[in-house]
Amino acid sequence: MSSQAQNHEFQEWWNKQRGFLDKPDSTAFLTVEIRNPTSDPTVDKGHTRSARQLSWLWLLKFQQLATSLAWLTHGSVSLLRTANRRIATNTTDSPSDSSASSRRLYRIIKLFLFLVILLLCFELVAYFKGWHFSPPSVESAEAAVERVYAKWLEIRASYLAPPLQSLTNVCIVLFLIQSVDRVVLMLGCFWIKFWKLRPVAAVEYDGSESVEDYPMVLVQIPMCNEREVYQQSIAACCVQDWPKERMLIQVLDDSDELDAQLLIKAEVQKWQQRGVHILYRHRLIRTGYKAGNLKSAMSCDYVKDYEFVAIFDADFQPGPDFLKKTIPHFKGKDDLALVQTRWAFVNKDENLLTRLQNINLSFHFEVEQQVNGVFINFFGFNGTAGVWRIKALEECGGWLERTTVEDMDIAVRAHLCGWKFIYLNDVKCLCELPESYEAYKKQQHRWHSGPMQLFRLCFVDTLRAKVSLGKKANLIFLFFLLRKLILPFYSFTLFCIILPLSMFLPEAELPAWVVCYIPGLMSILNILPAPRSFPFIVPYLLFENTMSVTKFNAMISGLFRLGSSYEWVVTKKLGRSSEADLVAFAERESDPLVETTNLHRSCSESGLDVLNKIETTKKTGKKKRNSLYRKELALALILLTASVRSLLSAQGIHFYFLLFQGISFLVVGLDLIGEQVS
Repeated sequence: MSSQAQNHEFQEWWNKQRGFLDKPDSTAFLTVEIRNPTSDPTVDKGHTRSARQLSWLWLLKFQQLATSLAWLTHGSVSLLRTANRRIATNTTDSPSDSSASSRRLYRIIKLFLFLVILLLCFELVAYFKGWHFSPPSVESAEAAVERVYAKWLEIRASYLAPPLQSLTNVCIVLFLIQSVDRVVLMLGCFWIKFWKLRPVAAVEYDGSESVEDYPMVLVQIPMCNEREVYQQSIAACCVQDWPKERMLIQVLDDSDELDAQLLIKAEVQKWQQRGVHILYRHRLIRTGYKAGNLKSAMSCDYVKDYEFVAIFDADFQPGPDFLKKTIPHFKGKDDLALVQTRWAFVNKDENLLTRLQNINLSFHFEVEQQVNGVFINFFGFNGTAGVWRIKALEECGGWLERTTVEDMDIAVRAHLCGWKFIYLNDVKCLCELPESYEAYKKQQHRWHSGPMQLFRLCFVDTLRAKVSLGKKANLIFLFFLLRKLILPFYSFTLFCIILPLSMFLPEAELPAWVVCYIPGLMSILNILPAPRSFPFIVPYLLFENTMSVTKFNAMISGLFRLGSSYEWVVTKKLGRSSEADLVAFAERESDPLVETTNLHRSCSESGLDVLNKIETTKKTGKKKRNSLYRKELALALILLTASVRSLLSAQGIHFYFLLFQGISFLVVGLDLIGEQVS
């Protein structure tokens, strides 16, 4: 009762106050109250304290601003010094820029740069003359320069802008199609996550089975002059939790360096002494690169005794339970050819380059491979960290040496023969990312020229294959054309050619949503599988556009068999994943392997002693240094020149994009991203 009475009294008081405030003369009372700052002595104290705190706050902000400016100044000076030193010490071009197709593309870019600078000078004269505000006509022009500018306006509006606008529209359509494909892949990934779809093995090996229940497995480790990583890959395969008598390891060494051969052979002999079934094979004639190496190994007579083959590149370290997690998926699935696992990177946080690579490859494995594996039972074999059914390899023709992407080649042929694939996203295999831009560029050139070689070779076979029309359409239009050809084409053409040209030919319009909003949305989708990389979303967008010149050059080289499209260059590894990490990982995963991993530790230490002895006897090789990349530097100048022209026209979003993209090309061209060599 008391609470109700109190509420009633409060309501009456509030109604009186509202009625008083609604009166016209009440404003005077309010005005007097506001203008009386000394009515309450506590107000002065509060204002005094607030002013003092405000002054300290501004002082702190000023100090932070001064610190940031000092940091930026120091960083800029260091960057300029590094660039100047790099330009002074690099008198020759990078080896990756020495091919005929690369030189041809560089000459075209250089001609484009000359044209853009000439147009900028012309536009600067027009700007300071005021012709941008009142364009002259040929009839009203008085001076010769004015008549030339008026004629230029007519030529670009009538003859140059229309074809550029048509090319722009084509690239925009291709861009939208590729963006839709990316969105569909993401929706498929969300569907898989929501319904928790994943392959389930028919059986599990828990150790209670007899030895005969384990199928015969052949493990192959192809390598070539990879002294930094051979020990950890061999050790990881030797400690597999699989019956020794049901597994054989082939170390397929294509090294042409004698000391590397001796080291690898010594490592194999040590594991043989520990009872592991492991063989060392070395080819005298290294033909066909990795494909030729694998083909030679599969021709051995004893291979017929094995049912499956697991393949690991030299820097890959499968967990001790790798075979137990992959082999059971073949049980009861006679049409299953391949079980592919995910890559996990031991050096993804080493530098900015490895962080950006991690974003790309996380999307590839989490989205592309998983969606294709779940919904169409087909994807491109990644060349390593996978298990093949040997019967499927033999039925589709085995390893062929016709391209530099033998893994994709064997996968496409197996798919056309009706075999199915499974991708295991929850089984990870440790490996290493290239840390230098030169190594990464060579890897990307091979990864983008090889698919075009393969597309040219297998196009007719795809049309003739006895598979459904949907599988043929997916293979030709999605797998090859959209994701291997169209993506590098429109990316390079749209952002490195059309965008800067549209600044000098403003009649050809490139909408802001094409320049900024759609690429930003696609970058967000790409980065979702690696959420920790969100702070690097802007560098990722800029770097992907920067890599478009390498991918475009590789795509053209592979499609038309130009330059060094068939050259295989082994990606340089640094051996970042230490042996101690491997031992700890094995001990964590399986207690029965502790004794074996202890043996591995002793073997590795002795192997390192051998390595040190051989290294001391070797002659000092050529010093390693960072390189300069001419195409990237020329494109940087083109984009920065176009940004100046955009600034004259007050085009905001285009100016910022051109400026930052030009800086990105400049950083990459000076090889300031990735591993730095002093």
